[in-house]
Amino acid sequence: MEVNRRALLGAMALAPLLPRSVHAQEAALTPILFVHGNGDHSALWMTTLWRFESNGWPRERLRALDFTNPLARDDDAVAQPLRSSSEEAWYELASEVAALRQRTGAARVALVGNSRGGYPIRNHVQLHGGGAEVSHAVTCGTPNNGIYDWDSNRNREFNARSDLLRRLNGGESQVVPGTAFLTLRSDSNDLYAQPDGRYAGRPGAPTGVGHDSPELRGATNLVLPGVDHRETAYSARAFREMFRFIAGREPERLDVVPEERPVLNGRVTGTPGGVQTNRPVTGAMVEVYRLHPNTGERMGGPIHAKITGEDGQWGPLTVGPNWLLEFVVAAPDHPITHSYRNPFLRSSDVVNLRPAAPPAAADRAAGAVIRFNRPRGYFGIPRDVVLLDGKEPTDMPRGVAAGATAVARLPASETGRPVLGVFNEERIVARAWPLSENRITVAELTW
Repeated sequence: MEVNRRALLGAMALAPLLPRSVHAQEAALTPILFVHGNGDHSALWMTTLWRFESNGWPRERLRALDFTNPLARDDDAVAQPLRSSSEEAWYELASEVAALRQRTGAARVALVGNSRGGYPIRNHVQLHGGGAEVSHAVTCGTPNNGIYDWDSNRNREFNARSDLLRRLNGGESQVVPGTAFLTLRSDSNDLYAQPDGRYAGRPGAPTGVGHDSPELRGATNLVLPGVDHRETAYSARAFREMFRFIAGREPERLDVVPEERPVLNGRVTGTPGGVQTNRPVTGAMVEVYRLHPNTGERMGGPIHAKITGEDGQWGPLTVGPNWLLEFVVAAPDHPITHSYRNPFLRSSDVVNLRPAAPPAAADRAAGAVIRFNRPRGYFGIPRDVVLLDGKEPTDMPRGVAAGATAVARLPASETGRPVLGVFNEERIVARAWPLSENRITVAELTW
């Protein structure tokens, strides 16, 4: 069946004017389930979903899941509050696969996972017989052979000696017949595929693994030079490879085609006890404002306001594809978060809002705290141009791209003014809100 699907897609690419209905062409496209990494959520796949849609993939055949408790346990076999085992992650993935197949009527789906998200994909296909319902498995920056090979923390998922990785990697091949496997990795810029233990908390100690840890024996293994850990999944470069692998042809474009009136929705999720989860928050007040593009000032009152219910959903909201937005989230037990966002080019139901964590000890004396976030990649200095409030952040690591957040701290006398964040060709303007009012500013990049 898979050979026939690829042949059909090739014929569609070469002869788009053949008299087949649009519905029939769309039905030939494999449904895809996207799986986020450790501590993350489905929103990281937003731009990837847009790119697939911009190349003709029907929105209803694309799905990004949210693990309830996305953080791995310290020991996979020992229960830990608000953290998940490898089997719990697999069970949630298997449920999503079943739901996607039922909704689309497809016999098989494709699975794409970043980082830890590759483990339940392999678990499903290799250990639970899921290959019959999975046509393609793509792991992006997944430490398939471990982040380290150490006696300590022996049964943490990411240890090459863990029970999970021993079961997955113990055979002559690390894939199964009938499911096409692709791995995407960096050459040397992935902080979780390093021969030195610096990024695993033991600088100078050999990890026992190398830059090629994400590769799998028997898979198609591709190296994307210069990309960081998250860019192995969320960059335009990674999109091109996963599209080619699943569709059997080149994408027509890497950019995103704007919609005339995007509709946005998502959930407010919380961090109880400081632990990142994807559990919905009830009773969070969400307000959305349209902003002036140069100053970050509000253009009038809120264009949307809602108190979340049990499902945590804050929308829907219809916007223009060129609107800059401020999301204000007042959630129980969290600081009031002012999140500044660049335009949403297309509709999305994964605009998830995580209220900011309380200020760190080093920030509490400041008048205002601005967090400059890049969710879909890391800041690599000197690889990237990174400027916050006109200065290159001094607290960002140099060399291997490893930091996703830069922080600016302003005195009380400067609250209320605009603060500019620059990452290569993307810029975002936020405003400094007073910490004395339990308010934190987040400037979140799209790309």
